[in-house]
Amino acid sequence: MSNYKNISLEKGMYGVKGKSFTDILEELDPSENYRGTSLENLDAFSRQLKRFDIKVSGKGSDTVDKFFSTSSSSALFPEYISRAVKQGMEQADVLSDIVATTTMIEGMDYRSITSEPTTDDKSLKVVMEGTQIPQTTIKTQDNLIKLHKRGRMLVSSYEAIRFQRLDLFTVTLKQIGAYIARAQLKDAVDVLINGDGNSNPASTINTSSTGNISYSDLVKLWSSLSPYELNTIIAPTASMEKLLSLTEMKDSVAGLNFQGTGKMITPMGANVIHTPEITGNYIIGVDKNCALEMVKAGDVQTEYDKLIDRQLERAAITSIAGFGKIFTGSAKVLKY
Repeated sequence: MSNYKNISLEKGMYGVKGKSFTDILEELDPSENYRGTSLENLDAFSRQLKRFDIKVSGKGSDTVDKFFSTSSSSALFPEYISRAVKQGMEQADVLSDIVATTTMIEGMDYRSITSEPTTDDKSLKVVMEGTQIPQTTIKTQDNLIKLHKRGRMLVSSYEAIRFQRLDLFTVTLKQIGAYIARAQLKDAVDVLINGDGNSNPASTINTSSTGNISYSDLVKLWSSLSPYELNTIIAPTASMEKLLSLTEMKDSVAGLNFQGTGKMITPMGANVIHTPEITGNYIIGVDKNCALEMVKAGDVQTEYDKLIDRQLERAAITSIAGFGKIFTGSAKVLKY
C-alpha cells in the first residue's frame, strides 16, 4: 500500500482548528489501512518521513537541510519540531504525578467547576424511606482560569541550522520542551498554594519547631488532609534535604534502597516530588486524584519562517496552559 506517497502536503494543513498536522494526515492516510504490513508501526507523519527518506535519529541521521529538498517535505518541518519539543516535555514530566485531569480547549476563556461539600455532606448518612436524599451542589467558578503562554523563538543563521544533523538538533529541541515543562510545573505549584483566583488558597500548617521538619509534623500534615489522601508531597530542594535528613528516613533498609535504586522511603507511602524550580520553607501535601486540573489551549504549536534578506531561519515554539483547583481541601501547605 503506497497511498502515503501520493498525499499533497502544504503548510495550510497546520491551520485547521482543533486538529494537529498529524490528525489531518491520519484522515488522509489512516494507519488502520497498514495493519499486517511492514508499515503498521508507523503513524501518518512517520510514513511521510519514510516517503522522503528523512532520518531524524540514530546512526546516519540526515541534516536539517533534508527537510527542504522539496516544497512538500518542507511542510513536515514544523511538525518535526513540535514532536521533538513534546518529547522533551514528556521526559521532564512531573505534572502527570500531580494533575488529576487535563482539559483541552480551543479558545482562551475557560471557567472550571467546583463542589465544596461540608463535613456533614461527606458523611453520607443513611437515607430513610420516604425522606429527601442529601444534595451536593456543583457550580461554575466565579473567575476564569488564567492561561500562560510559554515558549521560545529559535533564531539561527542559514549555515548554522541547515547543515546540522537532525539527532543533534533534536537534543536542543527536547531541552526547550524540558524548559516549558518546568515552567508549567512552577505554575501548577503556585495554583496549589495560592489558588486559581477563586478564593481557594491552600490552608497552612506550621511545624512544631520553626526552621525544622519533624516526623510528627508530617503526621500532622497527613491527618489534616482527611478525608482526602496524602499520596503526593511536593518539596523544594531545601525542604527535600530536610526530609532526607529525618531519622525515620535513614534506617539501614531505606539507605540501601536509596543508594541502590535512587528511590527513597517516603512519608506515609506518599510519592515525593523534588521541585528545584520553586523555593521556600515549606512542603505541599496533595491528593493528586482530586486537587488540580490542567487546562490546555491546543498542543505545542510551531510556526516557522525565514528572513531571506538576513539569511535567518526562525521557529516560534509555544504552549498555552493553565491550572485550576478542583477541591480546595485536597492540598495543604506545611510551613517550617
